[in-house]
Amino acid sequence: MTQSASATTPCALVRGVTIWFTGLPSSGKSTIARILERRFRQWGVKCELLDGDVIRTNLSKGLGFSKEDRDLNIKRIGFVCHLLTRNDVAAIASAISPYREVRDYNRQMIGNFVEVYVRCSVEECARRDVKGLFKKALAGEIKGFTGVDDPYEEPLHAEVVCETEKETAEQSAERVTQRLIELGYLKPQ
Repeated sequence: MTQSASATTPCALVRGVTIWFTGLPSSGKSTIARILERRFRQWGVKCELLDGDVIRTNLSKGLGFSKEDRDLNIKRIGFVCHLLTRNDVAAIASAISPYREVRDYNRQMIGNFVEVYVRCSVEECARRDVKGLFKKALAGEIKGFTGVDDPYEEPLHAEVVCETEKETAEQSAERVTQRLIELGYLKPQ
């Protein structure tokens, strides 16, 4: 029987794991990932957050948004997660990662991989979009935008599904934490 914990119950990391947040732009991936990172740091859990926007600026600078470039970007994030995970760190990746095949590639490479699908409708994502990218994509000013004129392939077997139109970011982070406990990656202290 697995123990459960609340957000206030400290947990320890049992072994390295990659927690891979995927979903449409503005679905809430980074918000939930930052809550999880903050929680881990408060508990003394070794972790690193790899945010898609930050990685694009640093590790993947110069890549465009073709399918090949998107795949390469996601594989780069996956490789860094692989290195962290094998060294008993909790790697938290937050990237749209629209294509199922490359997410599955990373799952295979990393092994200890927990996919978190942050589900949110295109309409709600567009409403939340502070950068105005959905508006530009819907107006035809941006081509190949995920969820508008480029596909987002939903995960078929995500370990966690966060419904960000129905729950708060804190509730979603709690759902992820509980699943990590159930899977044996975290242990309540």
